[in-house]
Amino acid sequence: MNRYWSDTVRQLSPYVPGEQPKIDNLVKLNTNENPYPPAPGVLEAIRRETGDGLRRYPDPNADALRAAIARNFGLSSNQVFVGNGSDEVLAHAFFGLLKQQAPIRFPDITYSFYPVYCRLYGIDYEAVPLDEDYAIELAGYNGRCGGVIVPNPNAPTGRALPLAAIETLLRAQPDVVVIIDEAYVDFGTESAVSLIGRYPNLLVSQTLSKSRSLAGLRVGYALGDAGLIEGLERVKNSFNSYPLDRLAIAGAIAAFEDRDYFERTRLKIIASRDRLTAALGRLGFTVLPSGANFVFARHASRDAATLQQGLRERRIIVRHFAQPRIDQFLRITIGTDAECDILLGALEEILGA
Repeated sequence: MNRYWSDTVRQLSPYVPGEQPKIDNLVKLNTNENPYPPAPGVLEAIRRETGDGLRRYPDPNADALRAAIARNFGLSSNQVFVGNGSDEVLAHAFFGLLKQQAPIRFPDITYSFYPVYCRLYGIDYEAVPLDEDYAIELAGYNGRCGGVIVPNPNAPTGRALPLAAIETLLRAQPDVVVIIDEAYVDFGTESAVSLIGRYPNLLVSQTLSKSRSLAGLRVGYALGDAGLIEGLERVKNSFNSYPLDRLAIAGAIAAFEDRDYFERTRLKIIASRDRLTAALGRLGFTVLPSGANFVFARHASRDAATLQQGLRERRIIVRHFAQPRIDQFLRITIGTDAECDILLGALEEILGA
């Protein structure tokens, strides 16, 4: 440890992102990226911004982007917050909305950035166990707490809650902020955005990284009551007034404007997911029901870490989590049908051996 570190830094266990290997001819199915390119208008919008204007700061409020997002969801601009990826948006929400006297709650098997934020900001938390089928158990979120954050669908399991369950949670916790992290919602899960007008404690976070193929652009956003959004703005403007550059703002606006492309690509991924799920079942895998652009699967008799290594030797990368209850699962991103066929062929070879 460096002797100049603060006590906070010494005690951190940072989030570990998915591997980004530099391997030729790789089938990369480990970080839930979209297998299809961004909408055609995105690249053109970015090109238009690569001129003399780059010497000027971007709009600190990203008003044009907030307006585009608001139009997409039938909201007002003051109900929209934007940031440098949904990770930054969530970080501001943890600090600005969830740092309370009582512990917050989230699932014990979930996005591993949540406990990292808690340690970074000194937030007490309680991890609520998933049930025996790896679903979120709502009864564990009743009673006094400082706030709730639930991914829907959950990651890495992919399991989703119906909208009625989200509303039950909101009714059970009217006095604290409830964050629904919808990073993967566009792949078949019902969004909680429709509940915003009835629940002023609801904040919904989403991203352009998954369903709009812009993981490399880093744009995330939150939707909620204007009072919650103002709280996030206060944190943002005390941290970094310019989280989104001109290129990101332009590209994100273009992505929202091409609704037809968005619908086509997300439906293709849903169809590929269903196809892959059925094929994995024929190979002896149990696959959890998924509302995301990935599946969570375990084989009846083969060790997950061994399968992951066998795939890697064949230039196919999937994600394995070496933690209790899920160490026999592989999280597999949905690629193109061609990429899924390569994966299935490799698994047949490995299992046959």
